[in-house]
Amino acid sequence: MTVTGQEITDYVERVRTALADLPPQVREELTEDLPEHLAEVAAEADGSLVDRLGTPEAYAAELRAAAGAGDPAAGRRALERRIATMLGRARARVDRVDARLGPLFGHATAGEFLRLLRPAWWVARAYLVAMLLTALSTDGPLGLLPRLDDHMFVGLLVFAGLVCGSVWLGRRTPELRSWRRWALHASSAVLALFAIAAVANVDDQARSGYGYGYETTSVQNPYDQVQDVYVYDSEGRLVENARLFDQNGTPIRLGWPSCDDLVLPDVNPVQRGYPYCPQQAPFRPHPPAVAPLPPGSGVSPGGSPSPTAPGVAPSPTAPGVAPTATAPGNPVPTGSVPVASPSVSGPAGVPLPTATG
Repeated sequence: MTVTGQEITDYVERVRTALADLPPQVREELTEDLPEHLAEVAAEADGSLVDRLGTPEAYAAELRAAAGAGDPAAGRRALERRIATMLGRARARVDRVDARLGPLFGHATAGEFLRLLRPAWWVARAYLVAMLLTALSTDGPLGLLPRLDDHMFVGLLVFAGLVCGSVWLGRRTPELRSWRRWALHASSAVLALFAIAAVANVDDQARSGYGYGYETTSVQNPYDQVQDVYVYDSEGRLVENARLFDQNGTPIRLGWPSCDDLVLPDVNPVQRGYPYCPQQAPFRPHPPAVAPLPPGSGVSPGGSPSPTAPGVAPSPTAPGVAPTATAPGNPVPTGSVPVASPSVSGPAGVPLPTATG
């Protein structure tokens, strides 16, 4: 039986008539949303408004009691009736949404499709309980398999037992009443929140690269221990005050000046060029090895005249005559060593005789 709009209007008028003795403001507050409420009640199920809510006079008495103008017991009944009406209204809206989503899953309602997934939820519920026990019994990050005190085999045995218990409980859920059913729903909500937190935790571990089962690898920079840099040209000669740059023109700074005998008070150590310690260069040129000559030859290993002894003045020598050294105060005897005297040329290059001393 469908309730018409005229029946709703007549019901509202009779209720207002029954509340005519109340102040107009109070009466308007009590009946302000009454037409919409009656329309929703009529749409929820079949039957007349009198069958659903009682006579208009009885409904007016409940409104009067709710406003504090009647029996307190009637006010409680009116409050209970309003709560039941609100719950029925919410259930009706959920049913309408359920019917609209049903064709998307190939069923009349979405609830029918969800009921087909109950066995999968029973297994998932057992898995979530096992993972919750894993989180409580271990300190490490969660993996994909349940563990108890880091023992995978024990965790799998517990998971198998939980699956059996969850299936048994799922088949008997429709038989539960009162607080047991609400407790089961509350525990399912807790497991759903735990699943969301666990997925978020695994996602954070995957993003940071430190997930369970992965080991970090440390790569040491080979230039961390560099104390100085030495630059050599193509001839093997050390280049001092060299500066290094990368492909972007950024200076490359390696090592740190650490020479004890290097004193440059006016130079910033960061602005010094390489090397910091030239005297510690690993490759330095060495003079070629020359065989020693016998003593008294008067010629140094390099082919140059040997140096004179301290305090001995070199004497003028003629070409092809070896120089001699004379000690102070010890003249060389005549005739022991021939001494060449400078000659004087006469006209036309004829040598003139000279006297010897």
